[in-house]
Amino acid sequence: MARRTTTSQDRTGEGGELHQAPTRGQVMTTAQGTPMGDDQNSLRAGDRGPTLLEDFAMREKIFHFDHERIPERVVHARGYGAHGYLECLDPVTDLTRAAPFQRKGKRTEAFVRFSTVAGNLGSFDLARDVRGFAVKLYTDEGNWDIVGNNIPVFFIQDAMKFPDLVHAVKEEQDRGWPQAQSAHDTFWDFISLMPESTHMTLWQMSDRAIPRSFRFMEGFGVHTFRFVNADGDATFVKFHWKPRQGLQSVVWNEAVKINGADPDFHRRDLYAAIEAGDFPQWDLGVQVFDEAFAEEFEFDVLDATKIIPEEQVPVRVIARLTLDRVATNVFAETEQVAFCTQNVVPGVDFSDDPLLQGRNFSYLDTQLKRLGSPNFTQIPINAPRCPVAHFQRDGHMQMSPQEGRANYEPNSLGAAERGPRADVEHGYTSVPREEGGQVRRVRSETFADHYSQARQFWISQTEVEQRHIVAAYGFELGKCEEPAIRTRMLGNLRNVHEDLAQGVADELGMPLPEANPAAIEPRTDLPESAALSILRNGPDSFAGRKLGVLVTAGSDGALVKALEEAFTRAGALVEYVAPAAGPIKLKGGRKLTPDHAVVGAPSVLFDAVAVVPSADGAEALAGRKTACDFVDDAFAHQKFLGWSADAEALLDAAGVTPDDGCPELTADSVAGFLEQCAALRHWERPVRD
Repeated sequence: MARRTTTSQDRTGEGGELHQAPTRGQVMTTAQGTPMGDDQNSLRAGDRGPTLLEDFAMREKIFHFDHERIPERVVHARGYGAHGYLECLDPVTDLTRAAPFQRKGKRTEAFVRFSTVAGNLGSFDLARDVRGFAVKLYTDEGNWDIVGNNIPVFFIQDAMKFPDLVHAVKEEQDRGWPQAQSAHDTFWDFISLMPESTHMTLWQMSDRAIPRSFRFMEGFGVHTFRFVNADGDATFVKFHWKPRQGLQSVVWNEAVKINGADPDFHRRDLYAAIEAGDFPQWDLGVQVFDEAFAEEFEFDVLDATKIIPEEQVPVRVIARLTLDRVATNVFAETEQVAFCTQNVVPGVDFSDDPLLQGRNFSYLDTQLKRLGSPNFTQIPINAPRCPVAHFQRDGHMQMSPQEGRANYEPNSLGAAERGPRADVEHGYTSVPREEGGQVRRVRSETFADHYSQARQFWISQTEVEQRHIVAAYGFELGKCEEPAIRTRMLGNLRNVHEDLAQGVADELGMPLPEANPAAIEPRTDLPESAALSILRNGPDSFAGRKLGVLVTAGSDGALVKALEEAFTRAGALVEYVAPAAGPIKLKGGRKLTPDHAVVGAPSVLFDAVAVVPSADGAEALAGRKTACDFVDDAFAHQKFLGWSADAEALLDAAGVTPDDGCPELTADSVAGFLEQCAALRHWERPVRD
């Protein structure tokens, strides 16, 4: 592949005024007043080489950004964590000497933190947002942090732009809102001026950004790393977490109502599943490839806005992550856990991805500000489970009894006093490699195709998923006050796919503008990839899901028992919703204490519903708006809705005419209803606007 570079002056066609020299107003400077020649690219050695420590402008910019908030995280503030373990399924000693993969069956302690990116600590769970998926592995040779997301690409290619991205998506500084939302001018203004973000916005506008549960979403390491074996041989690697529970998301109207009914929905779901013994699991898979593949691949493997399709490099499953214990103190564990992309172990090394290189600087600096001391590694949730020995001394929060006379190295004191020494043979060694080239602020030309993979993502979605993407763009851009932002974004989307751009334009009631100039002509020959679709990778059963059963006094006890037994046996959770929270008596004599009153348990909290009141109960519920909404929302959200013959009055009041996804239930037909529910949604049902 030809490796040509572009400087910031060459890139005016990609972002308009964003990349042009200022014609009026102030010249951008560092905090020290030094005029900036380029605010788009970090300083690196060679076109695709590593970022240089001498880049004072990038370091100052990220340093200041890292310290803008105390004490909560600048991003990923709203998080929830759990403990578990990683079990090796396939030793890959030929690929890496990393401790977790040296023996089949070996277990490595783990802590996982899931999060939203944009919102504050007190925001709601079902924001349309990227989800953090950060895994800390306490290995035999130190802590290894795989700091990923539930989306495999990112908005930007260079860490230099991360502060700008987050400033844009956070609440607007002159008004302090909107919070935990990207549907506003500053975000889409930035995005529309940064064509490299287009691919990521397709994922963000898809249902990936509104997952039903942490348990039902994928995780990705995003960047290209290296595996290194005991002989020092290196290969490139990308990390994937694939949920064994299958993928599942919610629809937008459902997300809005969940946020109102239970803003802690994801937290509660993870906690309840683990406490019930329904331990979430993910397969850890890797895509492994060599330099030859990297050279021949259509895109640059160092570009964090690109994926490697699984059809080209299959994902090899090597381990399984299981979460089996909730945090006992959310502050001590979930809030104080400190993830750093630089935390790797022997057998794992970095690539020259400029976004990763910047993150390696940023994360450590952030922990100093958030946790108040360079000794944050001594906080129990961050402490390695292997022996630790070094000459780092004193400092705030020093908890380690640092015995002995020597606090420096080398020293000539006796063995008992001299302290630790480096191990040349077994210690961590970076992969030897040559780096070189002119020292400039550049963006490699191999990073310049911003639309081809976005198109590939679009054509890989089912028709249902494409409708949701169009509607999401329409909602988000419709919140922008500046018409020019919508126009510019539509011009970018025309470079992705005409159907997408036209659909969004129709949602906005706008004519389609001309396509914006593209640095590289988008490709139209990339094939569909089934791995990119949620609906093509859903579960094969209703296990791990929740059935909401609406009951009243006098409900058919035999039917209720049949539902409970069948769904529980299938690994699902059954919860009862009644007119009030007090106990009721079913037909047949069983006394049942409901889990919820209908006023506090809308159907959005369940994956499927069964409406089985008595005839008198249905008449009474028909006069209650909350009960009618329970039925109407389940139907409108295309869920499977079972009902008993006695429920007709309530269905009529809710305006629901049963279809194939709304079977009439008897004790003998429950098995068929359970089988239907495995599909999770009856997508054939027309959606009402």
